[in-house]
Amino acid sequence: MREELKIFFTAVMFYTRIPCPSWVDHSPDYINKSVRYFPVIGWIIGILSGVGFLFGDWLISPLFGSLFFILISVWFTGAFHEDGFADVCDGFGGGWTKDQVLTIMKDSRVGTYAIVGLMLLLSIKVALLVELSSRYHSYIFLIILFNGLTLSRMMAATVIFTHKYVREDELSKAKPVAKSYSKTNALMVFLFGVIPTIAIVYLTGHWWWSLIPLPLYLVKIILSDFFKRKIGGYTGDCLGATQQLVEVAYYFVIVVLWKFI
Repeated sequence: MREELKIFFTAVMFYTRIPCPSWVDHSPDYINKSVRYFPVIGWIIGILSGVGFLFGDWLISPLFGSLFFILISVWFTGAFHEDGFADVCDGFGGGWTKDQVLTIMKDSRVGTYAIVGLMLLLSIKVALLVELSSRYHSYIFLIILFNGLTLSRMMAATVIFTHKYVREDELSKAKPVAKSYSKTNALMVFLFGVIPTIAIVYLTGHWWWSLIPLPLYLVKIILSDFFKRKIGGYTGDCLGATQQLVEVAYYFVIVVLWKFI
């Protein structure tokens, strides 16, 4: 039990800025196993960000609520996934060969592709959140947000199980996670990932919510196959970009489905 608790806190330490007990360290073995709790990080960030939305909505409007939602998410994750998305924009936008792409993604400087990509990503996310907030009651809307942050992390984690990690340097902080395939990890990622979806189906009584993960997995397949064609697999930045793009795809799918149900 204590070992599993240490694995959980390792996930919290690795994926967020939330303080952890002093007995939790950066053990590669525990980082390796911590991927099983990646969707649970979505639960934690979902609760904190949901409070941020409620505060911004109460204080001013749903628009500010959406901005506060993103602000809290970025604050508690240290823009971990947004940084990965930005690096992917720069790397695949400016690199022609595998080595060029990997070198650019490793560069700490931010280029035009990253800036434009982040502006568009966050703008689309805010627009979709405002639209969703106008269509669902508050408690359902909050569960929808909670589910989006969870499913997007679940889909990003599945890339680890289906594709090869391509960086050869030992300095990459994602390398221990890249070795984390196991049946236990895969099963726990799936179980933790679908619990919020089951909750929405139960609370709304609409079975079609159970189909939402399917188009998200399709987005994951498209992204991971794109990474494989370009660089032969994935990097930690690719996982961050997958999480962000699947999250936006989740909000988009729900908004579009609303027109037909």
